[in-house]
Amino acid sequence: MTTEELPPLSGKVALVTGGSRGIGYGVAEALVARGDRVCITGRGEDALKEAVEQLGADRVIAVAGKAHDEAHQALAVERTMEAFGRVDFLINNAGTNPVFGPMADMDLNVARKVFETNVISALGFAQLTWKAWQKENGGAIVNIASVAALAPSPFIGAYGMSKAAMVNLTLQLAHEFAPVVRVNAIAPAVVKTKFAQALYEGREAEAAAAYPLGRLGVPEDIGGAAAFLTSDQSDWITGQTLVVDGGIFLNAGVG
Repeated sequence: MTTEELPPLSGKVALVTGGSRGIGYGVAEALVARGDRVCITGRGEDALKEAVEQLGADRVIAVAGKAHDEAHQALAVERTMEAFGRVDFLINNAGTNPVFGPMADMDLNVARKVFETNVISALGFAQLTWKAWQKENGGAIVNIASVAALAPSPFIGAYGMSKAAMVNLTLQLAHEFAPVVRVNAIAPAVVKTKFAQALYEGREAEAAAAYPLGRLGVPEDIGGAAAFLTSDQSDWITGQTLVVDGGIFLNAGVG
């Protein structure tokens, strides 16, 4: 999107973790497209720089670091406030899934890493945006969970457990932060990203055939859902998990 194509500023600001690529980039792109200014985070300086250039350096900043690092969390919120003076929306998207295999053989230290990155970091960012802006001024939080939170997911059990915890975190924060901040989650099925590539690479047509809507997800699908959940159109929605799955759960029916 060129500078000439950008809409007028909305006056709102978002912090999107894990925003340099994949779902996080799709969310940032959707928010910029409606006029929000955005801070994106991620581990790679080069990927973040490229994302900022693509999204528009006059409306997007980036802060590099690891999501579970509390110093990075604090710096990201601080930089957002310094650059834009507010942080209305938090999208907790940063996540990891470093293990593929049965739960019975899982290294417990790996399981701890998954929870630190996928759940504890989301809580840390939520605490900081709440204290920096949202407690006094309102806003919305969107946690990117997964359909793996809602049903058994063979070989990615730690990831599924962490996303189930994120769904419950959504409920807890929605209750505690009401009425000033709405907190919801999105549970995507397989979205075509580098993160999920192992689930469809070399067999995309076969994987997509299992979906009633006939295709895998793309980051824009989740970006649109996040834009809705941070808009006035969702002003009476909190504590909910929006499943964005191409209809895959319909296949769990009888017959």
